[in-house]
Amino acid sequence: MSSRRNRISDEEINELISKLQSLLPESRRRNIGRASASKLLKETCSYIKSLHREVDDLSDRLSDLIATMDSNSPQAEIIRSLLRS
Repeated sequence: MSSRRNRISDEEINELISKLQSLLPESRRRNIGRASASKLLKETCSYIKSLHREVDDLSDRLSDLIATMDSNSPQAEIIRSLLRS
């Protein structure tokens, strides 16, 4: 009986898929159109992986910038304050 209460209806699945699709950037949504949930999930995973790569790249660039900067400079203090936020 409890497994029936925990089941997600088709309507709820469609609503969740719609919400997930709305989170993707426009350029990625165009590639999907009204495709299957499977294609949407694959595209979402691909997008998340690209975001991870972008975060890693930005982190590396920030590390390089900090390494070349005078630690007592106003710019270094700005960066430190942003990282604390």
